[in-house]
Amino acid sequence: MKYRTIVADPPWDHSDGTGYSYGEKHRSDQGKTRSGVPRSTAPPYPVLSVGAISELAVGDLAAEDAHLYLWTTQRYLRASFEVVTAWDFKVSSTLVWCKAPKGFMGGAFRSSVEFCQFARRGSPAHKQQASAQWFTWPRSGYTQRDPAAAHSAKPPAFYDLVEATSPGPYLELFARRQRLGWDTWGNEALEHVTLGTV
Repeated sequence: MKYRTIVADPPWDHSDGTGYSYGEKHRSDQGKTRSGVPRSTAPPYPVLSVGAISELAVGDLAAEDAHLYLWTTQRYLRASFEVVTAWDFKVSSTLVWCKAPKGFMGGAFRSSVEFCQFARRGSPAHKQQASAQWFTWPRSGYTQRDPAAAHSAKPPAFYDLVEATSPGPYLELFARRQRLGWDTWGNEALEHVTLGTV
């Protein structure tokens, strides 16, 4: 099957401890940054380098006319353009998820946004025009018991937006859970496709 819409949320390599904080339960480095803020720890899941993400044969799973939504962090915003190109798409818009600040992530500016590259290949039609390129969806899944459990979880409203804007069939790469009507690939969900490298 070829997919007309693909969503990907790769495990960008923050294994040096930059970018995220998981609370005392998951903290392996009790040091402080220069500003005195507790240093973040590495993510509690396997990560991939930009090169390894780029080498995934995502283009082989996409229809000739297809949409791609690629999530990225501030640190990898520039690299995300390279990944989109390697997957045989072209960036059309950079979507921004504006979040209420939480914790101490970031440097001079507290980290409170995530980015999603909306890209195309061929000439895919959209189902409707979205009202904006920035969104204030609430964070989802965070609990005091296990703050790391929902790390990087995207809000259900994002998937609603994708389905309202882009045509199916739908595929989510690096999926964390199943969604009705979607195929998935990743180590936290059922794998409906085989994804090789180029």
